Amino acid sequence: MKLPEEAVMLRIFIGERDRHEGRPLYEALVTKARELNLAGATVLRGILGYGATTRIHSSKILALSEDLPLVVEIVDTEEKIQEIMPFIDETITEGLVTLEKMRIIKYRHA
Repeated sequence: MKLPEEAVMLRIFIGERDRHEGRPLYEALVTKARELNLAGATVLRGILGYGATTRIHSSKILALSEDLPLVVEIVDTEEKIQEIMPFIDETITEGLVTLEKMRIIKYRHA
């Protein structure tokens, strides 16, 4: 069964070394999304990228490979995404956050 809906994707661009209260920031973000019962969250690890500092982070260069770029994607309704925004404001000290409206299609068992 296909169920089309309107949703919002929250994308958070951070580094692998970023921390929140001693643990990886990406883990804290996904845990918070789960606590708020948001529809889904995924962490993607980049193999090459750069941000505001223009320093290239690459999996090919050993010295820089310890801080690869990460993207945390969280999808839900706009109202539900707004629930995590205070936590985002509190925890993101350096990075980029984007919001994108989207049409999603959920596939579920009948």
